[in-house]
Amino acid sequence: MTASPFDHPFLSGLVGDDEIAPYFSAEADIRAMLSFEAALARAEAAHGLIPVDAARRIAETCAGFSPDLPRLRAATARDGVAVPDLIKQLRTEVGEEAAKSLHLGATSQDVIDTSLMIRLKAVVFLFAGRLSTIAAGLDALDRQFGRNRLMGHTRMQAAIPISVSDRLSSWRAPLATYRDRLTEQSFPVQFGGAAGTLDRLGPQGPAVRASLAQELGLTDIGQWQSQRLPIADIAGLFASISGSLGKIGQDIALLAQSGQEIEISGGGTSSAMAHKQNPVAAEVLVSLARFNATALSGIHQSLVHEQERSGAAWTLEWLLLPQMAMATAASLRLAGELVGNIRRLGVV
Repeated sequence: MTASPFDHPFLSGLVGDDEIAPYFSAEADIRAMLSFEAALARAEAAHGLIPVDAARRIAETCAGFSPDLPRLRAATARDGVAVPDLIKQLRTEVGEEAAKSLHLGATSQDVIDTSLMIRLKAVVFLFAGRLSTIAAGLDALDRQFGRNRLMGHTRMQAAIPISVSDRLSSWRAPLATYRDRLTEQSFPVQFGGAAGTLDRLGPQGPAVRASLAQELGLTDIGQWQSQRLPIADIAGLFASISGSLGKIGQDIALLAQSGQEIEISGGGTSSAMAHKQNPVAAEVLVSLARFNATALSGIHQSLVHEQERSGAAWTLEWLLLPQMAMATAASLRLAGELVGNIRRLGVV
């Protein structure tokens, strides 16, 4: 049993996503954290801050290290984050000499935020592909049914006849914008040290940060540990994507209300009314859009990030952003399925 519908034993069949969920697993988070430590060691060795042999030992150990998860859980309950105990375990593994060079100049937030950016970059790449698939499905519907007629509605009342192409254009237009924004989205490394000043590295701090970003395939910007715009930006994009897909779902649910202008295969059945085919996917698109719109307000609350680091605002992001990503993933999956299940649209 789980409190989250996104990985619930049966609700996940509706709103889960088997391709995206692994990026938010503990295993993926730890792998990305270890990638940060290995890349940091290589970057610091390249700038002469730690011995090359120590960096090599750290990188080799990180590649195959599996921490004690029950220990991490207990330590997180005490420390609020897993990183201090992860580093403690890793120092034991790399040996006394290399341990002196491990995690030099970094802090827990650097590791955790950068791990998130590494994983979000991969997730967003998959999202862009799904948007392309949905747009291609809408193009196919346009070729097949575009000249058919629909009754246009304004303020939920019948207005004037429009073409199916007119309705499809309104569905398709924002998807290209979102796809472009996803492909252009910046995923910055977070590296600031204890208070964001890179004090342990002196004048070489910015150069090490640039090398670290290059090692990880991330963007190099100044510390953002207390300025959470990178998180708010991606959350806003997630909410916009699910919102536009929710509009498609709402329109399809309304078209299905009369059944005269649309035919969809794969609808849901009713336990009480065997004759019904419920537009389940369309309805869930609306729910997910509203979920992300609600969660986004919480992400914006985390912009109120006091002083150099906020434990409260940071924890709020952990509660909300993975769920928003999963809701967006489910929206994209369901929208693709729904578009592919439309068998007739409009009237001749």
